[in-house]
Amino acid sequence: MDFEYTPKVKAMQARLLAFMDEHIYPNEARYQQEIDANRAKGNAWLASQVIEELKPKARAAGLWNLFLPRSPRAPEGLTNLEFAPLCEVMGRVPWAPEVFNCSAPDTGNMETLERYASDALKDQWLEPLLKGEIRSAFLMTEPEVASSDATNIQCSIRRDDNHYVINGRKCWSSGAGDPRCAIYIVMGKTDPEAPHHSQQSMILVPAKTPGVKVLRHLTVFGYDDAPHGHMEILLENVRVPVSNLLLGEGRGFEIAQGRLGPGRIHHCMRSIGAAERALELMCTRLNSRVAFGRELSRQTVWQERIAESRCMIEQARLLTLKAAYMMDTVGNKVAKAEIAMIKIVAPNLACQILDWAIQAHGGGGISQDFPLAFSYAHQRTLRFADGPDEVHRNSLAKLELARHTTMPREVEVPVTRGS
Repeated sequence: MDFEYTPKVKAMQARLLAFMDEHIYPNEARYQQEIDANRAKGNAWLASQVIEELKPKARAAGLWNLFLPRSPRAPEGLTNLEFAPLCEVMGRVPWAPEVFNCSAPDTGNMETLERYASDALKDQWLEPLLKGEIRSAFLMTEPEVASSDATNIQCSIRRDDNHYVINGRKCWSSGAGDPRCAIYIVMGKTDPEAPHHSQQSMILVPAKTPGVKVLRHLTVFGYDDAPHGHMEILLENVRVPVSNLLLGEGRGFEIAQGRLGPGRIHHCMRSIGAAERALELMCTRLNSRVAFGRELSRQTVWQERIAESRCMIEQARLLTLKAAYMMDTVGNKVAKAEIAMIKIVAPNLACQILDWAIQAHGGGGISQDFPLAFSYAHQRTLRFADGPDEVHRNSLAKLELARHTTMPREVEVPVTRGS
């Protein structure tokens, strides 16, 4: 495996780094001020003007829809291995991926539509998503059941002539707070009596369909994540055409496995970027602060943490690149162990490095004066998103044990909500 970036990717990486320096980092304070101002006026759920202003610039720079490989509708899309170093750079600022139309949950939803939707549905929903005109949400997790096991999902999708009628309650529907969120991908049960993994289906529900009610937003360690938001949503006798069903009845688990592989690796790429920035801020802070007669950077405890951080980042990056390479060459199913490994490793290492960076900044580290506290809250959340650590470890252990038995058995990839 050769993970040397191609000249094309190196050129794009340089262009992206320059874009971040010119447009993203200088606008971090403005972005937060904009959200705070909207919140003070009583409505934090307004589209970010900063992001909307930067989108045309990103598109003009050729940094648009880079996440979607092998799609005639997005010819600029890269392979997973090509996208990895670019996604990492975007992950250095939590809101930056949206500027490049490469943010969750839209990336996973667009990939789902590309792979499993009819041409008519692609024309209706995928095209405006690829243009960055609308946003989307993925409705899978439910408050009444342990959704780390997707077979627990109780949302009902019942056929009634030429429509499906949907009833259920969903939570952690990330992105549903955005006023531009126009379409939901909903997972529910079409046949509770079918075999265990053939009960679930996925269907498209326009956000403004009668019977859809956003009940409340869920905070993340006190952050409302506006204008993106994580919402609890009630679906009450929601009727959508039969043609809105993806792939067919009973194919929901199959779709979820296909959707969450790329989504997981994108999260991990961004986590490495967040860790890199945390290490950068930590080193800058340690070099600039003096305590007990010498710079903090000269104290052994901090040198050990810096060295450990660099080792952790490099290990995680190599593992992520290996997973991306395998997804491109042998497919998501064969790469399921590597995908599970990176999903365990990347958010955990990001949390650890961010924790050290916060400690290095003292009281400032937990304040709004630095991006560390918000980044930590986001990374800690990723230890749940797309499958909690425990589920991935369990699946990985089963795969490892199966290698040492005479009759290896198939292990399902865990399917949980997307972020």
